Amino acid sequence: MPKQKIKKEMVVEAAFELARSRGLEQISVKEIAERVGCSVQPIYSYCENMDGLRREVIALARKFVNQYVSAHLDRSDFFRSTGHAYVRLAYEEPYIFRMFVMHEREHISSLDELYLSESSPDVAAFIADSLHIDTERAKMLHLNLLIFTVGIGTILSTASPGIPMEEIEEKLEQAFEAFRKQAVEK
Repeated sequence: MPKQKIKKEMVVEAAFELARSRGLEQISVKEIAERVGCSVQPIYSYCENMDGLRREVIALARKFVNQYVSAHLDRSDFFRSTGHAYVRLAYEEPYIFRMFVMHEREHISSLDELYLSESSPDVAAFIADSLHIDTERAKMLHLNLLIFTVGIGTILSTASPGIPMEEIEEKLEQAFEAFRKQAVEK
């Protein structure tokens, strides 16, 4: 019987699935090789080192997050439902949420730079149009909610045995209303 041809995508997918179930920092080349059904040699030939493999897995996590959030959006309440989708992701897929959020961000020395790297100018324009506010206030609202959502999502993804989702969503709604009110009334 001919040997299975190991491809880079198989290696990255196996590493992603292991990281998804236990966390990125918990996976080893040996476990990846066992999952793919090969020796460790092909793993090393595709990925120069574990850092390279981690970057590939994080890229796959980003793709997963984008698909997850898109599938959980309420098109009639796009902005609010986006925050809820990220929080639900933290609850349902804590290790993926951590990979998505807790990685090094280079060349970020201000919240403004962080916002520019993590968001699109189209989002602020959409929020401004939806709430009938100027783009700067929309950007401030979005940044505040990003910070809050990532913070509460991080707490949710690391809390054991876990915080009830209803309690988290209630806090998210309170934050949304407070930040929205601040942006509209300024």
